[in-house]
Amino acid sequence: MINTFFDNSLEFLKGVGPIKSKLLFQELGLKTYRDLIYFFPFRYIDRSKYLSINEINSVNIDVQIKGQINNIEIIGLGRKKRLVVSFKDSTGKIDLVFFKRITWIQKYLKKDLTYVVFGKPTSFNNKFSIVHPEVELYEKLKNLPHQSFYPVYHSTELLKKHNLNSKGILKLMNELIIRAKKYISEENLSNFIITKNQLVKRQEAIFNIHFPKNENILNKAIFRMKYEELFFLQLSILKTKSILQKNKSFKFNSIGKYFNSFFHNSLSFDLTGAQKKVMKEIRKDLLSGFQMNRLIQGDVGSGKTIIAIMSFMISVDNGFQNCLMVPTEVLAFQHYNSLMSICSSMDLNIALLTGSTRQSEKKKILEKLKNGTINIIIGTHSLIQPNIKFKNLGLVVIDEQHKFGVAQRAMLSQKGVTPPHILILSATPIPRTLAMTFYGDLDVSVIDEMPPGRKQIKTIHKYDKDNNAILSFL
Repeated sequence: MINTFFDNSLEFLKGVGPIKSKLLFQELGLKTYRDLIYFFPFRYIDRSKYLSINEINSVNIDVQIKGQINNIEIIGLGRKKRLVVSFKDSTGKIDLVFFKRITWIQKYLKKDLTYVVFGKPTSFNNKFSIVHPEVELYEKLKNLPHQSFYPVYHSTELLKKHNLNSKGILKLMNELIIRAKKYISEENLSNFIITKNQLVKRQEAIFNIHFPKNENILNKAIFRMKYEELFFLQLSILKTKSILQKNKSFKFNSIGKYFNSFFHNSLSFDLTGAQKKVMKEIRKDLLSGFQMNRLIQGDVGSGKTIIAIMSFMISVDNGFQNCLMVPTEVLAFQHYNSLMSICSSMDLNIALLTGSTRQSEKKKILEKLKNGTINIIIGTHSLIQPNIKFKNLGLVVIDEQHKFGVAQRAMLSQKGVTPPHILILSATPIPRTLAMTFYGDLDVSVIDEMPPGRKQIKTIHKYDKDNNAILSFL
């Protein structure tokens, strides 16, 4: 019953209908009751207080006033035409100015009724006015749940033309919350978790995110929903990790001529302690018989690429093919030239495949990949195309992981009958706790030590006005 209710189309919610339902999906991606109820405000406005008109003394803050219409007048012609509404309370008067929807607003406002006006004042000739404020009947507001903090929802110009601005969405939310009350009472977290983490109930959290009574309750509601989102994200990631840990893969038992030749002849410097530690972690993964899924973090220049190359050598020693996927052609060429230079004295077949590779050359590369002639291939997204077939892919290295999606990583992982080992490189500084949250399906290794003699990398932010200085530096 719960799923049936929340799967209902917004078309059937009072105040929506077919046209608005289509617009909400087109503009905001909202299709069902579930989509709307989880469409949270992006900010809140404190509307707990009413100011008297004579207390308005700033143009920097929004104000809320309550009073009646004193006079309505249309001034100017053409583009200068505007509706000026004289609004009064017991302390004074202020002009409300409207440049759009003049006819509708003129019909809507009545002199004998009490209104609540909310907006940001402007000042001209030492006189305050409010341009295009929100105006609502005081009697209508009394029927909404009492709240101090009003939610502000994202909208678009097209939605606003159909009365689906933030205020319009709030009205729909009120209608939905009333109808959904009995359906959101069911908890999705255990009493133990709720008590241990001092969380408010789910029903209370959802209600107060949209209709907060005060700032304290709002903060508790936001915390509950953030906790819930991260909790289920972690469950999903841990489930994925448990599946990956059961994936059988190749055992790289041998350390042979390629690794030894590279280590003793091509490596012109000693590995840092951090690099040695990471290599031991990789070696342990490659001997386990299960698929490696490891993320290596390290600053630019910390030696991540050397770790990848040494892993390639172990794979080649065990008779397997390897691929390195990077996000851009420029980076692909850089890695290709670097690898060709470092491995020039070794009998390795290294290939480059990008979107700009000539068709004739690409055909040769595809054939060599299928018959196992190519030991290492470097490329861009081209490597995940369906027509790319490997004879025995053993190790996949992905550089700049954050520029690739999980689906793209999975596509490379499926390039063999037996899942290849996956090694991911990232220079993006991610706190370890955050890395465990978003890359929880991966084991994380950190190279936190720079090779001797490497200068410290400085990241500098400049504005457009500094173009000349940047060009001079370059």
